[in-house]
Amino acid sequence: MRLFVGLGNPGAKYAANRHNIGFMAVDRIAEDHGFSPWRDKFQGQVAEGRLGPEKVVLLKPETYMNRSGDAVQAAVQFFKLEPEDVVVFHDELDLAPGKCRVKQGGGHAGHNGLRSIHAHIGAEYGRVRLGIGHPGDKARVSGYVLSDFAKADRDWLDDLMRGISDGAADLARGDSGKFLNAVALRVAPPRSSTTAPKPEAKPAQPEPEPPQDTRSPLQKLADRFR
Repeated sequence: MRLFVGLGNPGAKYAANRHNIGFMAVDRIAEDHGFSPWRDKFQGQVAEGRLGPEKVVLLKPETYMNRSGDAVQAAVQFFKLEPEDVVVFHDELDLAPGKCRVKQGGGHAGHNGLRSIHAHIGAEYGRVRLGIGHPGDKARVSGYVLSDFAKADRDWLDDLMRGISDGAADLARGDSGKFLNAVALRVAPPRSSTTAPKPEAKPAQPEPEPPQDTRSPLQKLADRFR
């Protein structure tokens, strides 16, 4: 069994924020894969279903970002899971918009949601890092992550969500390579050639042989003076 956690802040005010991209990811998985309706549990919203052969519980903590670990710990204890069974979807400032990376264990890099989860279940859980880009100035980070995605972001954001949904079963099986391939096929599909193939060159035709001159020498001489 797997616990997929999407990080964000609850309420309509924050729904389209960059910081809520984790909520968006698990919402898309639930919608595309026929999960149960969301219900209140573990200080958050929970939906249950299957991804391939794996039973998966989706969790959106509603404790606000900096207390996400409260909800995650409650779910882990209830289902008797190990940290390695948990995968957290979260925004990542250090990745360009639309980029996706998978990581197992490691530090929290100052992310308040991850910091809280670290404090409650340790560092060995998995993460799906979803790039939102950086505003370029550390002083602008808070306002940047708590503002909505721009209209120009909609195309790549939708492609990213589709890719996450496409590869969700692979991620549940622990195959991060196939998961990332599924994301890449949506975000950066291979280009198809639009150049028409050149027509094959026709083989050169031999020059026709000149007709054989059957005139007699006398006729040739006469023809010269005509």
